[in-house]
Amino acid sequence: MHRPIRSPLFTAFVAFSLLAPRPLSAADDYVPGPDSQPQPGVPQGDVFHGVFDQSRVFPGTTRDYWVYVPKQLDATKPAPVMVFQDGLQYRATNVFNNLIARKELPPLVGVFVMHGRVKALAPDALDRFNRSYEYDGLGDNYARFLLDELLPFVATQHRLNLSTNGNDRATAGASSGAICAFTAAWERPDAFRRVFSSIGTYVGLRGGNDYPTLIRKTEPKPIRIFLQDGANDLNIYGGDWWMANQEMERALVFAGYDVAHVWGDGSHNGKHATAIFPDAVRWLWRDWPAPIVANPGRKSKSPVVTDVVAPGSEWQIVSTGHEFTEGPTANARGEVFFVDIPKNRIHKVALDGTVSVFAEDTGGASGLKFGPDGRLYACAGRRKQLVAYDENAKASVIAEGLDSNDFTVTRTGRFYVTDPDHQQIWLVLPTGEKRVVDKGGIGFANGVCLTPDQSLLLVADTRGRFIFSYQIQPDGSLAHQQRYFYLHVPDGANGSGADGLCVDTAGRLYVATEMGVQFCDQAGRVNGIIAKPRKAWLANVCFGGPDLDELYVTCGGEVFKRKTRVKGVLSFQPPFKPEPPRL
Repeated sequence: MHRPIRSPLFTAFVAFSLLAPRPLSAADDYVPGPDSQPQPGVPQGDVFHGVFDQSRVFPGTTRDYWVYVPKQLDATKPAPVMVFQDGLQYRATNVFNNLIARKELPPLVGVFVMHGRVKALAPDALDRFNRSYEYDGLGDNYARFLLDELLPFVATQHRLNLSTNGNDRATAGASSGAICAFTAAWERPDAFRRVFSSIGTYVGLRGGNDYPTLIRKTEPKPIRIFLQDGANDLNIYGGDWWMANQEMERALVFAGYDVAHVWGDGSHNGKHATAIFPDAVRWLWRDWPAPIVANPGRKSKSPVVTDVVAPGSEWQIVSTGHEFTEGPTANARGEVFFVDIPKNRIHKVALDGTVSVFAEDTGGASGLKFGPDGRLYACAGRRKQLVAYDENAKASVIAEGLDSNDFTVTRTGRFYVTDPDHQQIWLVLPTGEKRVVDKGGIGFANGVCLTPDQSLLLVADTRGRFIFSYQIQPDGSLAHQQRYFYLHVPDGANGSGADGLCVDTAGRLYVATEMGVQFCDQAGRVNGIIAKPRKAWLANVCFGGPDLDELYVTCGGEVFKRKTRVKGVLSFQPPFKPEPPRL
């Protein structure tokens, strides 16, 4: 929820930013208040210096760090932690001493760490400066560095009992250090839930300019964030910092985050941030240890929340203990079937949640679909067959000589089968006759489904960022291929990881991807991203349950489901024409 700071200092800044014109030059006359100065009679925490040079995430790097330990720390209890990029700043140790003494902050440990350097091997060579690589880069590298390397090292080296609860941990930084702090929380909200961002570099250096879009589309995360910037911040080749920070704030408000901000007239320095830092940390740690939750007050306008996910729903485990799950599909009753490819089994999820083995020795079955005759069809990849199972799991071969991964079946019993190894799509008729209807058009053709009216075939390219669309001709051939649905791609990846597909009655397409379940409108635009239940490969997605309003996903060795506001479409049922999209 958007909760602006209500201190006199904050009110003055807001009044200035709203009423005054943008100055031609920065005043930069911000003066830290008494909370930032040493105060008599206040216990002074200890500050220790160290060097960390054991990183595997950033190999070869060395960096300085400092650890602040308050006098009031109770070593028997896990200590809250606040991690700062770029070392000591904001007069933070003075602020901590004063606010902890007045019990306006919990006794917390401050960890102030510099970016890494790979030291040159000779005096006439430069070090490799890792700051932009570590700080501006998206993805979970820096979060892993903190969680798996630095914080455990600090805890051991300085004999500290540091909390591992994300509600007890904050990150902070300026400029590139600010986007780094946000990225750590964005990637690992289970580990960091409070962020202080000053003059944040949310611009086009290493993809940070994508954040406002991703924030609006992604399911809200349990993060509280305070933003600061000034009207005279940088406006250079990478972007406009002042505008980018305002865009971040608007995106966070849109998505329903607990966000506050203070805008001023400063330039790209730490003066303003240092002056407001006491108010900012009071706001970030207010009501601690009450947990920070996603979408507080339920004010998100994200389509994930407003259009698709049912209120209050979370991922629920359906089945676990498998090696690799794939191919979820539902029958007319809403019972869901899925495969465990390495174990060569097909499993059934009954409406009461009971999971049983439906078939074994499946020939490496991957994709599954029910046909209009009520039988369960499977791609038996190891046997190069398309197989049908009756209700007693008796198998019969429909077609042979198929290298296949996934398929869909029309109301009339035609099958479209993807063959990624040969970059082709097969058409298989009910008689078993088969022919290639597309070759070389998709780099790695994988998941496949039909639109609700069955006029278009949609095919995922796992190694690309598009879902391809084909118009189905009367004879079953495919025409007018387009790279139609534009997906979001994880940082550092060449492709989206798009795998299984399904659609709902409104014509939305749901795509299992590395970033989560991305859902698109009929015009090909990603409207939202539903978080993955686990940090594992999200292989496939389908609708199931008696009302087809439960979204099932296969993720690693598990199957999950989640209640939705929407209803899915089964391709063996009569086609229908959905409402046209808003263009």
